[in-house]
Amino acid sequence: MRAGKVVSGEDLVLREVRSKKARLVILSQDAAQNSEKKITDKCSTYQVPLLRFGTRQELGLAIGKPERVVIAITDPGFARMLQESIEKG
Repeated sequence: MRAGKVVSGEDLVLREVRSKKARLVILSQDAAQNSEKKITDKCSTYQVPLLRFGTRQELGLAIGKPERVVIAITDPGFARMLQESIEKG
């Protein structure tokens, strides 16, 4: 987060996806249906990988913030490492 490679919050994440800076988007499993649809549709349109992981509390804790429903990773290497780690389980 401090390196500026992680963006959180629906509006900021959507902006990063639209500007093609987002390399990976992580959406909490307890996201509201409306937010889920917006994020899923945008990621699909702009071909940004999307992972479902954890709760909003867990995502917030992972980046040192209060609850977060969605985060975007903008660094390609960090995004690849996180994606591999989450998919391995």
